[in-house]
Amino acid sequence: MPLRFGLAGGPLIVAIIMGRLGRIGPLLVHMPINANTAFRELCMIFFLGCVGLGAGEKFVETALSQQGVSWMLMGIITTMVPLLWVGIFARKQIKINYLTMCGMLSGNMTGPPALAIANKLTNSDSSSLAYANVYPMTMLSRILIVQIALLFLGV
Repeated sequence: MPLRFGLAGGPLIVAIIMGRLGRIGPLLVHMPINANTAFRELCMIFFLGCVGLGAGEKFVETALSQQGVSWMLMGIITTMVPLLWVGIFARKQIKINYLTMCGMLSGNMTGPPALAIANKLTNSDSSSLAYANVYPMTMLSRILIVQIALLFLGV
């Protein structure tokens, strides 16, 4: 069975290549910072709106059920343990500054809301740059890891 990047991975790889090349013939592949910021904020609004609309209908009854509480606890553990471990290691051993670490960790979580909070802390682009460096690899590795796991499980 072939490994595929799908609808998320394919455009991501093409965008990375186009961003690296900078220009393809007469076509200049560059986005001004103001347009980049506007698109980032607009996409954040659409993303969070869709998540809220999709989760809102049965959220309270699901969250308060026994299974919902166990899901939330498992989610907290699987999110917090790696983030705390990497955060402590990056700060103490590698000496990464706080804003870069915020961007790196939000990119690793693929969490645009976390990046938005980090961006509100300062006028610096260091969080966004760290996010942009980590996010594509995280997305591609998630796509590939799931497919490889399914191959090994025989599903």
